[in-house]
Amino acid sequence: MVRLLHIEFIKLWNNRASKILILSYFILLTSIALIAAIKFDIGPVQFHLADQGIFNFPYIWHFNTFVTAIFKLFLAIVIVSMMANEYSNKTIKQNLIDGLSKKEFILSKFLTVVSFSLISTVFVFVVSMILGLIYSDYNEMSIIFSDMEFLLAFFIKLVGFFSFCLFLGIFVKRSAFALGFLILWAVLEQIIFGLLGWKVTSWETAGLIKDFLPLESMANLIKEPATRLSAVQNVANQIGEDLNFDYHVYWYEFIIVFLWTALFIYLSYALLKKRDL
Repeated sequence: MVRLLHIEFIKLWNNRASKILILSYFILLTSIALIAAIKFDIGPVQFHLADQGIFNFPYIWHFNTFVTAIFKLFLAIVIVSMMANEYSNKTIKQNLIDGLSKKEFILSKFLTVVSFSLISTVFVFVVSMILGLIYSDYNEMSIIFSDMEFLLAFFIKLVGFFSFCLFLGIFVKRSAFALGFLILWAVLEQIIFGLLGWKVTSWETAGLIKDFLPLESMANLIKEPATRLSAVQNVANQIGEDLNFDYHVYWYEFIIVFLWTALFIYLSYALLKKRDL
């Protein structure tokens, strides 16, 4: 497996566009620390975002994983380009001629997906830990290491999303069309939800069905954290709004994404096995 990963990382590092995108992605993950520098000081009005509790333990695990997950599109471009380059540069055929089986080829791509996801998770953990230790009002060990399931959810979310991108890269062959299909699929999930709720069943049932769709199930792993913030809760209570939402990550949400991930990898292999290269 180390050999397969080594081959993939050599390919990526020798590709200038991939190298720039990968570096940009990790720079953006680090840039979340810049949020702490956001200050407004206009006369009597003083606002420092870091003082609003966004870097408090354990809330920081929820907030940072949700925000940094937005940047996954940078690596999505790398993943689909990785497959498109295999076809355009004929390296996929050369790899197979050199003795790499199609199963090993897909395994090398999946290992790359898992590696990117794992490195991203460790990166977010380190950045969040540093920010939390600097700005959090709570530094007890039991509080610091609670809500760590959001990091696991972040990892699983990235693996599932990148596996989908890998499948699209193999299915479409061209990165621009693969990314276009990804956007189209995101829109299609919303259309399916709208049609089901409007014509077929109740909106509640349509919402449950929507939760089983690939992109929606991945998004559900980490719900939006804004309404969980104490400052937002206080404002809502003052105006009589109830913002007591369920932010927990449940085991069945992991299983849904696991199943989609397994399906995407299987379909990638089945498609490559059937296709005449």
